[in-house]
Amino acid sequence: MKSSLKFSEMFAISLMLFALFFGAGNMIFPPALGQGAGTDVWIALFGFIVTGVGLPLLGVIVIALKGDINELAGRVHPVFALVFITAIYLCLGVFVSVPRTGTVAYEMSVAPFLPSEIAGQSYPLVIFTLIFFAVTFYLALNPSKLVGRIGKVLTPILLAVIAIIVGKALITPIGEFGAPTEAYSAPLFKGFIDGYLTLDGLAALVFGNVVIHALKEKGITNKNSIAKVTIFAGFIAALGLLLVYLALAYLGASSVSLGMGANGGIILTNVVNHLFGSYGTLLLGIAITAACLTTSVGIVAACGDYFSSLLPKLSYQKVVFIFCVLAFMVANLGLTQLNALALPILIAIYPIGIVLIVLSLVENYVRLPLAMYVGGIVGAFAISFFDGLHNANLQIAALAPILDKIPLYSVGIGWLVPGIIGIGFGYIVSKFQKQEVAVEK
Repeated sequence: MKSSLKFSEMFAISLMLFALFFGAGNMIFPPALGQGAGTDVWIALFGFIVTGVGLPLLGVIVIALKGDINELAGRVHPVFALVFITAIYLCLGVFVSVPRTGTVAYEMSVAPFLPSEIAGQSYPLVIFTLIFFAVTFYLALNPSKLVGRIGKVLTPILLAVIAIIVGKALITPIGEFGAPTEAYSAPLFKGFIDGYLTLDGLAALVFGNVVIHALKEKGITNKNSIAKVTIFAGFIAALGLLLVYLALAYLGASSVSLGMGANGGIILTNVVNHLFGSYGTLLLGIAITAACLTTSVGIVAACGDYFSSLLPKLSYQKVVFIFCVLAFMVANLGLTQLNALALPILIAIYPIGIVLIVLSLVENYVRLPLAMYVGGIVGAFAISFFDGLHNANLQIAALAPILDKIPLYSVGIGWLVPGIIGIGFGYIVSKFQKQEVAVEK
């Protein structure tokens, strides 16, 4: 057993954590934000950084201090912990993130080079995702080598490609920033929502466990040492995300002269083609594939860890295999429709994660009663649930006038005020509970 790591080992783990966070969506969202926000890009990016960098960092810190996501959610109730954590892993590992990595990697790195008559067929995607998830399975099979494979190999490749693209853009500027689009009429709040819809706030609760597992594999068992290294890795990963987001948002904001892209992938492709020509597309494909693969491996490994502990009859290797097979199937069975189905669920549960993270951090300094957790979660979820229905086009018409009166509901974070009120109500309830206990005694 060891009580500490060399700086190089700590930095490798930090790179691993950065690579786990920085997946397909993270590569695409900032350019889209930049182009949409235009001259308001830095205001929108600030909101994005709060939830896309700050919240994941806080999530990692919470896991480092609590030691386990089960302990974090179990503070509310064991049944709640089981449902909430399982929902996170399933959404990340089966329904959204992992299948998306395979599909996005294909669309950005392979499809542009295929003849139109072949690109329109389904079999190229089947072949690519079969190989992609086979590689994911191999890399995730032995988590003790995860640090070396991801932290030391794939992350430097990803960062080097991004640095080349941004460096070229700074030397030969693409164009001026455009006017903000209607979607960014409230740039701060729009950026805030864009950031938490990357899912990194929830993923932090999972990836924190991956870091802790990697440290234990290296012989670090002291709780304080694990917490310090995990928090260090969180800060380095957050710094990396911040710098990359600044660069990618700048690329998007300066790309209006190339035409408005329907999504960040198209925007990036246009930028790279402008800067590097046909070779630029290949360069972008390498970066995207590396980003997608690192995220895929990290999430699958975390899912294997969780479900093999939850269901002892299933070994880690079997769980990893099952998740890779499911991800392969989902990626080839209409990912767009499945994303549309999963997104409302994610919108509904994400605020729960925010409440848990914030209250858990506060509780490191002040002991909080259980009622405050319950009140905050119920208050936030009561509104985020209807937000999810709205995104699924299932909004209840009779409630629309009431929901519209909730502060910040129109900008997508109507759950915030009810969540705060719920926390306050929980505090009041806890005081009455204490008085009742005192009277009984």
